[in-house]
Amino acid sequence: MAWMPALVIFDCDGVLVDSEPIANRLIAEALSKAGLPMSGEEALERYRGGKLTRIKLRVEEDLGIDLGEHWVDDIYQRQFDAFRRELQLIPGIVDVLDALDRAGVPYCVGSNGPLYKMRVSLGVTGLYERLESRIFSADMVPEPKPAPDLFLHAAAAFDIPPEDVAVVEDSAPGVTAGVAAGMRVFGYAHDSGEEPLRTAGARATFLRMLELPALLNLG
Repeated sequence: MAWMPALVIFDCDGVLVDSEPIANRLIAEALSKAGLPMSGEEALERYRGGKLTRIKLRVEEDLGIDLGEHWVDDIYQRQFDAFRRELQLIPGIVDVLDALDRAGVPYCVGSNGPLYKMRVSLGVTGLYERLESRIFSADMVPEPKPAPDLFLHAAAAFDIPPEDVAVVEDSAPGVTAGVAAGMRVFGYAHDSGEEPLRTAGARATFLRMLELPALLNLG
């Protein structure tokens, strides 16, 4: 009998909402001003899936500078302003959620981002009310991705064993976290490339979100 998940955990940025290019463009602008010149594409490749507080610490160590206590909050505020102007859903994600509802498979969000960021990104794209009670942030657990803590916490909240959980991720750290949690990870490679996700341990990779229901054997 074909395996079908008892729970699906979606990353937020780059899986539900197309926020990665916007967020990393603004990170690149801020880092360039701080003395680490880079493009949005370079920031996306270097920091995709990373927690912004960890990115700040890494840059401060690399450059030997102090970005200031308000740097993270300032970046988030710029991102939120841009999200309200530009942010779009990942094409096909609403159809995927509808398919999960029809199949009776519960789903949730597991993101390294803080809850207040997801309230904005999911709110402006119309998904927040649908997902409000099923949003899990790395702020809830000891360690963010690539540690498995967040995914294990989300699965425990649904009382579902890890081996029955599917994780949908677009970053190598996220894939690594899902694999470490003992879950089946599906890599959405629409702009990250399939090889990094496969190398990190994704069971399958796909380029269009509408391919996911078949991969999950939703019927």
